[in-house]
Amino acid sequence: MSQPAFSSSSSTGHALSATQLAAAPPEAILDGLDEEQRLAASTLKGPLCILAGAGTGKTRAITHRIAYGVRAGVYDPHRLLAVTFTARAAAEMRSRLSALGAPGVQARTFHAAALRQLQYFWPVAIGGTMPQILDHKVRLLAEAARRLHVTTDRAALRDLASEIEWAKVSTLTPESYLEVATAEGAGRPAPGGVDHRTFAKLYQSYEDVKLDKHLIDFEDVLLLNVGILEDDERVAAQVRQQYRHFVVDEYQDVSPLQQRMLDLWLGGREEICVVGDAAQTIYSFTGATPDYLLGFKRRHPEANLVKLVRDYRSTPEVVKLANSLLADRTRESVKLTDPAPWPEPLQLISQRERGPVPKLIQHADDDTEAGWIASEIKALQEQGVPLSEVAILYRTNGQSQAFEQSLATAGISYQLRGSERFFSRREVREALAALRTSSLVDDAGDAVSKSVRDILSSHGYSAKAPEATGAVRERWESMAALVALADQLSTEREDFTMRSFISELEERSAAQHAPTVEGVTLASLHSAKGLEWEAVFLAGLSEGLMPITFAKTQKEVDEERRLFYVGITRARKFLFLSSAASRHTGGRGRRTPSRFLRPLRKEMGIEEPGRKIIASGGPSPNASGRKKKASTCSTCGKVLTNGTEVKRRRCESCPARYDEALFEKLRAWRSDYAKELEVPAFVIFTDATLEVIAERRPTSDEALLKVPGIGERKLEKHGERLREILNEI
Repeated sequence: MSQPAFSSSSSTGHALSATQLAAAPPEAILDGLDEEQRLAASTLKGPLCILAGAGTGKTRAITHRIAYGVRAGVYDPHRLLAVTFTARAAAEMRSRLSALGAPGVQARTFHAAALRQLQYFWPVAIGGTMPQILDHKVRLLAEAARRLHVTTDRAALRDLASEIEWAKVSTLTPESYLEVATAEGAGRPAPGGVDHRTFAKLYQSYEDVKLDKHLIDFEDVLLLNVGILEDDERVAAQVRQQYRHFVVDEYQDVSPLQQRMLDLWLGGREEICVVGDAAQTIYSFTGATPDYLLGFKRRHPEANLVKLVRDYRSTPEVVKLANSLLADRTRESVKLTDPAPWPEPLQLISQRERGPVPKLIQHADDDTEAGWIASEIKALQEQGVPLSEVAILYRTNGQSQAFEQSLATAGISYQLRGSERFFSRREVREALAALRTSSLVDDAGDAVSKSVRDILSSHGYSAKAPEATGAVRERWESMAALVALADQLSTEREDFTMRSFISELEERSAAQHAPTVEGVTLASLHSAKGLEWEAVFLAGLSEGLMPITFAKTQKEVDEERRLFYVGITRARKFLFLSSAASRHTGGRGRRTPSRFLRPLRKEMGIEEPGRKIIASGGPSPNASGRKKKASTCSTCGKVLTNGTEVKRRRCESCPARYDEALFEKLRAWRSDYAKELEVPAFVIFTDATLEVIAERRPTSDEALLKVPGIGERKLEKHGERLREILNEI
């Protein structure tokens, strides 16, 4: 039986209520699942691996499996642990299980589950007061660096913190890190501008500072829990007695540390179900690896394997492009002499009716691209697509500014994903307090929606959205999101009361599971994982951004391809792919469209855009009659004949290697500095010079003097101010 076309998370239209399910036989829970989902949901014993493509209803399959197992008496709901990677996903799973009549199942993130166990067993296994958990590493890292007399700036400290996180989830100590990072063929770049040996010392110093201050960090929660389970058999036995069955969502994202903890929870048992998709592995930089998913059958030879390939989320047109992107890499793997491992991807089959053909376009510059996106969103809105069902996705957070400006100019409301959390907003906290203290808490049924409207009307809610923008509009959108949630839950749940609504809000607040806010979502591709929209704009699809400029190896480029794949598969119906040839209006078109667009153009029957061919000239004799060695592009090797190209060490046809976000910050600094000096901006440093600075990130006078365009005179005149901005960044 097929599912509805609109959303992978939708019910089939004849789903039973929790009360009806309780009276029906257990098999009724399986009604409405497709053949593969039903096979996964009815396989209750032994190891099970579910390979689930984007939009194929994996959460539906595993929640129905758990609920069916509970109803059939195979699972004790209090002895089953479902783990995933975000608090939002865990809250969604709990909500679905509750609706399916299995409210007692524990659904948590790895860290939440580990922290709960650590807090419970600390007095017995370790004793004393459990250390406070550190929010951010940078402050302690700065102190650790001072102890070693190592000079670092804030940007370097962030890089060092990320490297510590990677080392910890990879179960590496300072000593073992040095051994792994410096091993032949490791290819691990030196973090934060320090060599691996210095980093290992900083890592150890950071651990010492943490110990002195009686603090632990986020990764320590898992490490300490693993240590207790390994060292104290009584604790391990108690945990294994508590949890008999395990379900792991997004299994392609587990780290070695998380797998180690999972193995300790299992204790050799095989009552485990894992769900994942290797084509959606996009967090390798945090230590995530698909190896455990791909090797599950090898580790558990008796495991059942189920593949979910029916895509209920996206139209055939969107699915076709997603499949083409992965198939192009599959074809490449045959040609590469030393290919990185590339598992055979799942071939998705759309279950939806045909939709509009995706749009693929290159614009002259960033502002034109942003303006075009705003006009397309206006057109979608006129067609009846809610703004909450529209997203603009990009590779780096630094790209959002142009889109924010274009949307504001067009009068289109938006929200930045990753900014202030919904339940942390002042107006939301005030609204929750008002709901809790209201005399209407005993209302039930349809009266709940009316009561919520009445209470929130004094906090900025009205039936009609205000025409004003800014804080007034933001407050209204927050209140409207709460009202919409009350409407939704009152229709979905039986015996719904104001008290149950307040309880739901408190649970969502603890899990940071925000309701939908009316406005276009602006988000990076990484933060869009796990979400979906009716219309998606994938913007800035140029070489240097997609794939990102620092993706050098085949493995790194493959991860960028998977990231692009995740972006495409967020769209249900409308998909827009765009790039810009130049950063600034009137600028020369130096950028080239992403290489990942080539197979998509071929699939759509669109010709490759023309590339400007730069003539290569031979070396010319210098004044002394000796031949000067020709400057060549460091990427493609072409001879450079243009002064700007020589300064940049690349031709116009090749992607930039510099950090674009840093370049934009340097340009903004130069603009302000030029106004202060009352001189044209280029007099200070040219764009080409700033690009080289953004690429090399020089920190000393010696390194600055090696940048083309910075001589002794400019260094003396502007060096101090330049170093200040570089240290701040």
